[in-house]
Amino acid sequence: MPDVDRISSSCAPHPGSGGAEAQPVLKDTVPPVDLNEDRKRRRRQNRKWIVLENASPFLISALLLILWQVIVPLAQVPQLILPTPLEIIAKIGKSYPLLLADTKVTLLEVLYGFVAAVAAGIPIALCIFYSRIFAKSLYPILVGLQTIPKVALAPLLVMWFGFGLLPKVVISFLIAFFPIVITTVVGLSGLDREMVYLVRSMGANEFQTFIKIRLPAALPSIFGGFKVAIALSVVGAVIGEYIAAESGLGYRQLTANIQFDSALNFAALIFIALCGVVTFAAISGLERVFVRQR
Repeated sequence: MPDVDRISSSCAPHPGSGGAEAQPVLKDTVPPVDLNEDRKRRRRQNRKWIVLENASPFLISALLLILWQVIVPLAQVPQLILPTPLEIIAKIGKSYPLLLADTKVTLLEVLYGFVAAVAAGIPIALCIFYSRIFAKSLYPILVGLQTIPKVALAPLLVMWFGFGLLPKVVISFLIAFFPIVITTVVGLSGLDREMVYLVRSMGANEFQTFIKIRLPAALPSIFGGFKVAIALSVVGAVIGEYIAAESGLGYRQLTANIQFDSALNFAALIFIALCGVVTFAAISGLERVFVRQR
């Protein structure tokens, strides 16, 4: 029986343990995270960043204007050379009917030139994409026209078309035409061939492939060209007004230079910049609509 006694003694509780069984030691547990509170906190942080991102252009612009307003008087720069922002704002308030009338003329030239560039550029880009002979014969001509400074063409256009609206529209068209053609060709050429083979294996013809696959895939590139073209259209219209015009923001700058009115010159320059910003924003809005539908 000694073996039985040994087993029973080994199974007995240890002295000093109070006869109780040993309990495992529990570690500290992490309290559960409230997912709703975490999401709300992240949303608040995202809203703060969105507000800061949207307000940053206005804050930086305001800071630059304040520095401009402070530094110019301290440096004793003459008003003829560099007016202060307050002087420019006062000139805008005094001459805004004249500036608005000139803005309408310039915007009209920009829109006509841009629409003409789109109407001619997209079909020519399609011809270049679908015809190798057309591409090889037309590309050198397009590149040659693009390398010619449009200011050099302006006197000829004035001689051919007079001092009216048409010369400025033609210059705006010429300067905006090339980016539309190139970006459209690049967008159409960037489609994966396997995607084309897939839809053709499903029985789609070339027209269906273009409408359903090629054009939607090329839309980001096409609208990128539109953005560049609309900005260049503003440049082309103003260049045309510098050469020969009877109205428009470029013409208003020339008259301000003759009259030594720097504040009016800067005011016209601000309205030119606004024309570019507004037209660019309009193209960006159309891009969001069409690309989202894609």
